[in-house]
Amino acid sequence: MELEQITGSNFAYQHLPFHRFLDDAADLGREQLELWGVAPQLHVPRLSGAEAREIRRAAASRGLVVRCLTPEQVMYPVNVASPVSWLREGSIAMFRRAAELCAELGAELLLLTPGRGFEDEPVAAAWRRSADAIGEIAAYARTLGITCVLEALQRVESNLVNDSRALARMIDEIGAPNLGAVLDTVAMAAAGETVDDYFDALGDRVRHVHLIDGRPTGHLAWGDGELPLREYLGALERRRYRGHMTFELFGDGGYAFAPRAAVERCLAAVRAAL
Repeated sequence: MELEQITGSNFAYQHLPFHRFLDDAADLGREQLELWGVAPQLHVPRLSGAEAREIRRAAASRGLVVRCLTPEQVMYPVNVASPVSWLREGSIAMFRRAAELCAELGAELLLLTPGRGFEDEPVAAAWRRSADAIGEIAAYARTLGITCVLEALQRVESNLVNDSRALARMIDEIGAPNLGAVLDTVAMAAAGETVDDYFDALGDRVRHVHLIDGRPTGHLAWGDGELPLREYLGALERRRYRGHMTFELFGDGGYAFAPRAAVERCLAAVRAAL
């Protein structure tokens, strides 16, 4: 494992100008970026191709490359498994547009989540809607040379894919050659799982990692939660993971008021653990 595997990311920078995030990422020695597609910075339905290319140039001028685009899809009205036709169709269209923006940004990965069905309907019905939608999105992304990565969510966020076994089953069922998996340490901990559980279920299909602390939930800076960072990094090393990792920091702990300080603490914790 190397510190260079840690991306810069604009999680927690939503109340600052985007160039401030880029400056901080470069100043902190990051080389790759995961971009959170959130208003006002990168609202996917609003962002034009020209604006995406300008972001790519602005990043390149600082020695940065966009690796992954993660559209906001939990807080926003985005749900690929929704039984409401207009919402599901609009969500699929949003992800298709996100794939196009990935190409403009030069990003290799587009991050997806499974959505959710109504709590009082059969899970199988929502599962089918989710799998069909993700398959359609992945097929379109493939025509653009983009790989999709699917992330399991906590039970409060989704009633479909909450652990590595369900994630593997969904990816197997879709059968898209350009569909991999995300390991999120908080979702993993909330499900009572380990890094080894993920790699046992998914193997080299784990293409991206959200490396964050929690109690066990939350999106916390390392040191603000209780999760075993050194153990996680040791397991990732043992499993020969060579992909990238992102600190997915949200509003907990006041990170949006001083995002750089939170990222610096995370980098220091990983440096010490390595």
